[in-house]
Amino acid sequence: MFESLTGKFNSVFKSLAGRGRITEANISDAMRDVRKALLEADVSYNVVKKFCKDVTAAAIGAEVIKSLHPSQVLIKIVNDELTKLMGPVDNNVYFVSPGPTIIMLAGLQGCGKTTTAAKLGKYLVAKGKKPLLVADDLQRPAAVEQLIILGEQLNIDVYSEDNKNAVKVAKNAVRHAQKNGFDVVVLDTAGRLHIDEDMMGELANVAKTVNPHQIYLVCDSMTGQDAVNSAKEFNELLELDGVILTKLDGDARGGAALSVKAVTGKPIKFIGVGEKLDKLEEFHPDRMASRILGMGDVVTLVERAQEHFDAEEAEKLQKKMAKGSFDFDDFLKQMQAVKKMGGMKDMLKMMPGMGSQLEDMDFDDGQFGQMEAIVHSMTLAERRQPDIIDSSRRRRISAGAGVQTNDVSGLVKTFTRSRDMLKKLGGGKMGAIKNLFSGGFNMESLGAAMSAGKKIKQRSKRKKIIKRKGKIKRR
Repeated sequence: MFESLTGKFNSVFKSLAGRGRITEANISDAMRDVRKALLEADVSYNVVKKFCKDVTAAAIGAEVIKSLHPSQVLIKIVNDELTKLMGPVDNNVYFVSPGPTIIMLAGLQGCGKTTTAAKLGKYLVAKGKKPLLVADDLQRPAAVEQLIILGEQLNIDVYSEDNKNAVKVAKNAVRHAQKNGFDVVVLDTAGRLHIDEDMMGELANVAKTVNPHQIYLVCDSMTGQDAVNSAKEFNELLELDGVILTKLDGDARGGAALSVKAVTGKPIKFIGVGEKLDKLEEFHPDRMASRILGMGDVVTLVERAQEHFDAEEAEKLQKKMAKGSFDFDDFLKQMQAVKKMGGMKDMLKMMPGMGSQLEDMDFDDGQFGQMEAIVHSMTLAERRQPDIIDSSRRRRISAGAGVQTNDVSGLVKTFTRSRDMLKKLGGGKMGAIKNLFSGGFNMESLGAAMSAGKKIKQRSKRKKIIKRKGKIKRR
């Protein structure tokens, strides 16, 4: 997410690292590079112009504290201005009483409205609501079927009709929701080109008929300025209440996220950060600014950890680690929880200073699958007592997991070494092993997983088939 922009911002800050103080000259040079980086990221020209002006005004004459470098002061200023640019925070869904609250989704073709409708339904269920998804996209082939399938996956009701009149379907859906006690109605409307007057007119008629309490525009963030321009057009027609940016996980530039609020005046409510139905996040400008500047997003990471880790189980795990009785079943639970949180790379991107080092670390989330296969191929006794895994057991495990014997040996060796290290930490001056999160996420055991996975990958790269004395051997 925003890798290109993050790298260019970091280069700008490094150029100021050796300066003794902030001057008009070095700020001018730095802002020239910032301006270029933002324009290349497809940020609106007027937004870039105002942003650079505001940063320059705040930076010139800024007092550099003895303990800080000019680059650190500029990072703070840029972070504050980015937060202002994308803010203020307004990720609340406002519910009416009595219900149902009607939320209408609009947007261009292919922006991901139908999937977003399902994601929003899942989000609402987590908030204790009873949503009704309405299949009102009657233009795209299979759009109705897609929403029905997604609703079944999430166990959320979907309203649909064999009818080509979008206004009537929406009106009947609201009546159905009122009669059957649904809290929220989520209307998935047909995608359209903003220049298509007939379809835009249909959208306006739907809005006029059902009088939605909130209208969210769904935008594909990867389209950059096109997303911002379409947001402006839709806002003039419908008076939007907010924007949902999709496909942000694949957006290396960030132009839409940095421009849409400033251009439309409408807040970004949610961001889609993956294809899975749980990949919809509330938008927080301060957290996004921190990610863009390569400073991570620890708050979101903590929230994810608390959601996927059980505090009571984590406490038990801590005690087992301190005693040195941490086994492969515990290791497997940790790996599975990490996968639920989005995978190792996704997590590391949220840790301060780690995002820029991911390429050097060469860590692949696919390694989790290989490690899981190895653990699943072990017997119950082998998982609980890794020390009994001898050469014959390793051959059997490797055959069952479809990997090389060396891969099994490496994982067992790394696991055993990490377990012994954790035992020493638990009994030494550090006392009980400390968790990074109150939710129970443990960096030490995660480090063991990273180390084991990395070694497996390195070995797989080194494997070469060589001929020696007429036999084929692997090393």
